[in-house]
Order: sequence, then structure tokens, then C-alpha cells
Amino acid sequence: MVSKYIGLMSGTSLDGIDAALISVDENDNIHFEHSISAILPAELKADILTLCASSTDEIELLGKTDREIGRVFANAALQLCTSASISPADVTAIGSHGQTVRHRPPDATRNRNQAFTLQIGDPNTIAELSGITTIADFRRRDIAAGGQGAPLVPAFHAAAFASANEERVILNIGGMANISLLKINGDVIGFDTGPGNVLMDSWIHTNLEQDFDRDGNWAASGKCDTGLLEHFLQLPFYAQSGPKSTGREQFNQQSIFDALRHFPSIAPEDVQATLLELTARSISDAIEKSSAGMTPVFICGGGSANLALCKRISTLLPNRRVEDTRILGIPPDWVEAVAFAWLAKQTLNQLPGNVPAVTGADGPRILGAIYPA
Repeated sequence: MVSKYIGLMSGTSLDGIDAALISVDENDNIHFEHSISAILPAELKADILTLCASSTDEIELLGKTDREIGRVFANAALQLCTSASISPADVTAIGSHGQTVRHRPPDATRNRNQAFTLQIGDPNTIAELSGITTIADFRRRDIAAGGQGAPLVPAFHAAAFASANEERVILNIGGMANISLLKINGDVIGFDTGPGNVLMDSWIHTNLEQDFDRDGNWAASGKCDTGLLEHFLQLPFYAQSGPKSTGREQFNQQSIFDALRHFPSIAPEDVQATLLELTARSISDAIEKSSAGMTPVFICGGGSANLALCKRISTLLPNRRVEDTRILGIPPDWVEAVAFAWLAKQTLNQLPGNVPAVTGADGPRILGAIYPA
């Protein structure tokens, strides 16, 4: 029997909502069927960014924004059904990532009992408005089990992309970047490597009022400043071993301004070039340290569209084949949304959805919380 699931993903970059439809056959094979992107309204995006930093009257804004994101997510799911010419009744469940507004994983300053992560986008609202059972709170459950809450995609990467013939690295470049090392024996290693698009997006928005650096053209017009690059690379996060995760709390617009106080005369395009190099270097260093030198790399996420970034990563990994996940059957822009559809399926079937060795969690077997339609 074939079952259909929807995955909803809105990441750190806040570049919209990805909605993907998958089917899973009786042999548990995953088939990517359809997808759409939905825009986050400008006012809602501004409210999310306000919540990502400490401010006044947070509870009022949190409650309002939580419901509004839920409505936008539900509409995205319904638009996907219409676009795919199916009824919501044909969908077994929605897997909703939610929108992260605060991520405080266990680290040297915060033990597992003090750690927390918060994703909003009320799943009750999604289930009520869509009429589809909704699975959510994946990251919070992982934190509760003692994990990092991220990355949660490695288990899906293994299910969708692992090979019995070769070791593979799956590189996801969203607002943050993470890697999954898929070994031939079935073992999985994964962790966040640092910023993906988030710093570059923030800097171009500050200077040129653009949401992202198309093809990395602005970065390519500048020159990397080695002093600024080394300043960033000295951050304690890069010296930590996995499991580890990060977010806007560490890599944000203010962190750029703080660094530039030590390097006040760098041209804006050179800062952008340095931020691109930081992303490429932190990713390539992590891949080189965690996998054999000939292991191929398959890129997914919004960063796969940044041609200058992907070219630089490939240059820094000269002995590896670097391609995107399209060659493995899922277009790179849709891998994360598909992953949360799969996590919904795993939850309903009481199957593992996380990799404890990746997140550091003690469990559980079931990652999501179920909100019936």
C-alpha cells in the first residue's frame, strides 16, 4: 500500500516555506512526487526575526506569531495538495519542522537539563485548518532526550541516499550547514559545521537590501580578508567535536559587526567574500576531518544555488566528486522538506527518526508529537 506524506520546512534563512509531497511504497521506498514554495509575508518574517533576539513583550508576540505561522503552513500544505491534484484526505500526515526562534543546545556552558530549542508554527492550527494529522516538535523531543536537537536530517539522508558500494557525504547548506557521513556499514556521523547562508544573507541585506547573494556574484566581486577570516575561525564552535549544533544565537548580523570592530576598513564586498570563504572553509575542513579523502560529496539546501560557494567548496576538496543530490533522486532544494515528510512517516510507524550518535540523544525511537486532524 502506498502512503502519502507532506513535509513543511522553514529554515534559518527565512527565504520561504518549502512544501514537499512524497509517497512511500510497501517496500519503504521513498518517492518524491511534488513540491511548491510559499512566501513568508514580510510582516511575519520581521516578527520572526524580532523573536530570534531578546526583546520586550516577547510572550505576546510569540503567541501571535506562533498562530500566524501555523496558518501560513496550513495554507502551504493545502496549496500543495491543489497543485498536485490530490485531496487532503489522500495525505496520511504532515511533518512540520516549524520555525526556530531560539536554539540553546547542550554545550560547555549549558548542561542537558538547561538546554532547550523552540520552534513555532502551531501544529494544532495546521491540523485544524488542513484537516491532516500533523507531526511536529521533532527538535524539542531530541533535546528532551539529551540530544542537540540538530541536525535531524542524517537519519533521512541514510534512508534516502546511503549506498552499499561507497561512503558518501551529504552536505546540507541552509541558513546553517550540516554534514552527514553515510558509511558503507550503515553507520552515520553528522553535525552542524557552522554558518551556511545566514551571514552572507544578512550582510547583503544590510548593504544592498537584497535577500540573498544570487549565484554568489557579490562575494565573487570582492576579495577575502585573511585577518577577518581567521578571526571568525577562532570561534570555539569550530574546535568542538560532534555531536554539535548551532544557530542564529551564535552566527548573526551582530556577530559580523562585532568582528568588524577589529577590522574597520574592509570594503563591504570584501566582507561578503570573506563570509563566503568562512562558510566554504568551515564546511570543507569538517568534511576533510570526518571522512576519507576520496569520499564523494552531494550538496542540498538553498546554498546549492550559490555557484560561487559550491565552486569554492569543490576547489577546497580537490580529490572528491562534488555534485548535488539531484543525481541521487531528490532535487537539492527539496531534501529537507522531504526529510520532515519522512520523519512524520517514521513517527506514525513507531520507527527510529534520529541517529543518537549524531545528535547525542539517548533516544527516543519516536521523534515527533502527533496532533490528530
